[in-house]
Amino acid sequence: MGDVPSRKRSRSSERSVSPPPVKRNQPSSTTNKAVANFFTPASQKPKTSESVSWTVIKESLLIGRYQDPSHVAEPDAQPRKIAIFDFDSTLITSASGKRFARDASDWKWWHASVATSLHKLHQDGYLIAIVSNQAGISLKTNSKSLKTELKRLADFKAKVTTVLTQLDLPVAIYAATAKDEYRKPRTGMWRQLLEDHSLSAPGAVNMERSFFVGDAGGRPASASSGAPKDFSCSDRDFAANVGIKYMTPEEYFLEEEASPFIRDFDPARYMKEVAGAATNAVPLVFTKKNPVDIVLFCGSPGAGKSTFYWRHLKPLGYERINQDTLKTRDRCLKAATDSLAEGDSIVVDNTNADPETRAHWIKLAKKHDVPIRCVLFTASPKVCEHNDAVRALSGEMNPESRIMLPKIAFTSFTSRFREPSLKEGFQDITKVDFTFEGSEQERAIWTKFWV
Repeated sequence: MGDVPSRKRSRSSERSVSPPPVKRNQPSSTTNKAVANFFTPASQKPKTSESVSWTVIKESLLIGRYQDPSHVAEPDAQPRKIAIFDFDSTLITSASGKRFARDASDWKWWHASVATSLHKLHQDGYLIAIVSNQAGISLKTNSKSLKTELKRLADFKAKVTTVLTQLDLPVAIYAATAKDEYRKPRTGMWRQLLEDHSLSAPGAVNMERSFFVGDAGGRPASASSGAPKDFSCSDRDFAANVGIKYMTPEEYFLEEEASPFIRDFDPARYMKEVAGAATNAVPLVFTKKNPVDIVLFCGSPGAGKSTFYWRHLKPLGYERINQDTLKTRDRCLKAATDSLAEGDSIVVDNTNADPETRAHWIKLAKKHDVPIRCVLFTASPKVCEHNDAVRALSGEMNPESRIMLPKIAFTSFTSRFREPSLKEGFQDITKVDFTFEGSEQERAIWTKFWV
C-alpha cells in the first residue's frame, strides 16, 4: 500500500484499504499557527467572515472554501489521494446534546481526535473535503418563508465558517440543499469536487487510497450499546457509487471494528437476483385481442408503465392517454372518447390505483361497447422510487424529460392501491414484473445507488 502505515484491519470487505493512523499521543489539536495567531493584534487579524468564500451552483449546491494564503499550495503530484468527510455527526456534533443544533454556536468536535486526524491527513498529502446533505436550508429566493430560510442559511454559513477557521486547513465544504443530482448518494458533489481541483481526467485520483467517512451507514440499532439505527445508508452508498472505501466515524476516528449494516435496496443485487431472472409474469409478446379496446394500466409511478407502452403497445397501434400530459381526468376521458369514436384502441397510462378511479374507464368502455383489459405493474415501492430517480437525474435515460417525483407520490399510491379484479369488468388482467431492458451503459447507470 505504498507509504500508508497500516491500521487495525476490520472484517468488512469494504475496509480493504486503510487510511493513515490517528496519533493518540497528541494532547491537543492546536496548531503552531493558531498559537501565533493568539498573540497577533486584533487589528491585524483577518475577519472570520472573510476566511470562507461562498459559491452557489444551480441554486442548489452551496460551496464554502476556507481561504488562508499562509498555507502551502496544494501539490501538483497526481494521482491525488482524497479524504472526504460528512459534516454533522461525523466531524461535529451539537454541544447541547440535542439532535439538531440550537444555533450556529451549538457545536463541538465529534471526538477530540478529529482536528488532529485531519491535520495529519493534510501533512500526508491528502486533499480534504466535506460533502453534506443539507435539506434544511434553501438557496432559492422565491421561497414562501424567505425570512426563515435566510436565517437558516446564515446560521449554517456562520457555523461552517467557525468550524473551518478553527480547523485551519485548506478545506472546502459541499452542501447539497435540494433532492437533485448533488444529494448523496448521487455523485454530483464528487464530480464538482474533481472539477474544482482539475482532477476529472482518468487516473488523476488515487482511488485505492481515497476514502469517505460518514455516519449514514445503514447500521441497525445496537442492543448492547443502545445506539439507534442509522437514519439511512446514503453515505455508504455514496462511497460505493464513487468507488472509494467507506468508514463510519467510529471505525475511522476510534478504530472500532466494522459494524454490520443493512441496505433497504441494492440495485446491483436486484438486477442480478430478481430483474434478470426469468418470470412467467412478463409476457414475451403482448397481443391485441380485439379490433378496438381499452387497455388500462395500473401501477405506481416508476413501475415501468410508459416504457411498456412504447415497447409493446405503440407498435400495435394503441393511442396513449396520459394524465401527466393532459393534466386532468376529464381531458383524458375526452381524448379517449375522441379516439374510440375514430375506431382507435387506447392505452390509459395512469396509476389507476383504486376501483373508484378505474370505474370511470370501465364505464367508458361499456358506453362505447368495447372490451377493457388491465395491465398490472407489480414493481415494489423501492424499485419504483429508484426508477424515478434514475429517469429524472441520470440525464441519459429520460426521453420524456420527466422531473423527479416527491416521496408522497409513492406513499399516496401505496395507501390507495387495491389490486384490480376481473369482477370490476375487465376482459383479462396481465401482470408485469419490472425487468431492466437497456444497453450495458444504461445498466451501469441503473445499478448505482440513487435514493
